[in-house]
Amino acid sequence: MSDSTKNTFGFQSVAEGARQGLVNSVFSRVADRYDVMNDLMSGGLHRLWKDAAINWLGPSRTAHGQRLLDVAGGTGDMSKRWLNAAAPDARAVICDISPEMLEAGRRRLAGRYGDRLEFLEGNAEALPFPDKSFTTYTIAFGIRNVTHIDRALAEAYRVLKPGGRFLCLEFSEVQTPVLDKLYDAFSFNVIPRLGQVVAGDAEAYRYLVESIRRFPNQQTFGGMMRAAGFARVQWRDLTGGVAAMHSGWRL
Repeated sequence: MSDSTKNTFGFQSVAEGARQGLVNSVFSRVADRYDVMNDLMSGGLHRLWKDAAINWLGPSRTAHGQRLLDVAGGTGDMSKRWLNAAAPDARAVICDISPEMLEAGRRRLAGRYGDRLEFLEGNAEALPFPDKSFTTYTIAFGIRNVTHIDRALAEAYRVLKPGGRFLCLEFSEVQTPVLDKLYDAFSFNVIPRLGQVVAGDAEAYRYLVESIRRFPNQQTFGGMMRAAGFARVQWRDLTGGVAAMHSGWRL
C-alpha cells in the first residue's frame, strides 16, 4: 500500500500500529483450542507437514552444540520434534509474542525436556538474543502474522550462526488445479464455522484464512529470503502447495 501508516489484518486495512495488537488478540482467544483446531482444519495433515520439515532439517543425533530457536513456536510442535531427533545435549528456545500460547506450550510439555527446552516471550521483529546465537531457526505457521516480514527475516539472519539454517513452514499458494477451488471453498465456508463450534470464535479463524491469502507465494517469499541475506534458498510444496517449506542458510 502506498500509505506506509497502513497495514492489513486479513482482508481489512488497519493502522500499522494497531495490527500486532489485533493479531495478539486472535491468539490469546484461541490458545487453549489451537492444537485441536489445527487437527480439524488440516485433517491432521499439519502433523505430517511438521514431520517433513524436521526431516528436511535433519538434526544430528551426534553433533554437539545444536541450538534451535523456534519462533512463534507456541505449543511446541516443532521444538518437540526437533529435540526428539537431535543429540542429547541439543537445546531449544520457543519464542512467541503471545503469553497465552506460551502458557499452553508449557502446560503441554511441562517436565518432558527439562532444561533442554526454554519458553520466552518475544517479538519476531526484534528478537531478545545476541547475534549468532543459534544453529537453527524455525517458524511454522507464524511468519504471516508478523507486521513486517522483512524485519523478521533480517532478525532470523542476525541470530543464526554462520552455517546456520533457517526453515519456514507456512500456508502457501495452491499449485494444483481443482484443488485450489476446493481449498478455497473449505477455507472460507467451513473453517470459520469450525472455529465457532470448537473455539467459540469464528472471527479469529476468518482472519487466519484471510491472512493466508495475503501471504506472498512461494517464489516471492523465496526472493524475500534472498534479500535478507540467505543463501541456497529452496522450497518444497506440501499437499499441492496448500503449505510450503522454505529453507535458507547463513553462509
